[in-house]
Amino acid sequence: MLGALDDLVRSGKVRYVGLCNLAAWQVMKALAVSERRGYARFESVQAYYTIAGRDLERELVPLVRDQGLGLMVCSPLAGGLLSGKYRPDEPGPAGARRTTFDFPLVDRPRAFRCVEAMRPIAARLGVSVAQVALAWLLAKPWVTTVIIGAKTDAQLLDNIAATKVELSAEDLKALEEVSALPPEYPGWMLELQGAYRAKPPVKN
Repeated sequence: MLGALDDLVRSGKVRYVGLCNLAAWQVMKALAVSERRGYARFESVQAYYTIAGRDLERELVPLVRDQGLGLMVCSPLAGGLLSGKYRPDEPGPAGARRTTFDFPLVDRPRAFRCVEAMRPIAARLGVSVAQVALAWLLAKPWVTTVIIGAKTDAQLLDNIAATKVELSAEDLKALEEVSALPPEYPGWMLELQGAYRAKPPVKN
């Protein structure tokens, strides 16, 4: 497959190649093979990433930062669940995507905690909850671009307006806390070891 993609780049049919929905070890393996054989390498990763679905930060975000890959975020509003139009005990707006196609998979209690944390921020800034969710993504230095999936002109204009929303340090801190990933091995072990090694040596 990598050789075929390299042929497409060398023939001028495509400029760059990217990937979607691969594990970090698969991406790294592909990059290593491409480097060894002189192939055009993957330059971008398209992946699901939202304030309510930060799993990407465990392995793929460190990888794209280390290897200089672009990150193209898809489903940034989790299929509309982070638009602010849904509430825990309600079915959702009539005709909304999530009412007929429950995708991508989301931890709903966690997602609604994020939505409730975004509501006061959106109200204070005079913007939609969706714009706050998108602004949170755009504030991440490892995000290259966000692929929106607006259904109407109004949604499109609202999503585009998120590029002008500036979240304060306090806003970002609050959103980071409510959306934080639960500790997972070996991450928590590496963090503990790093903290121990960072301590200055004890002088006698």
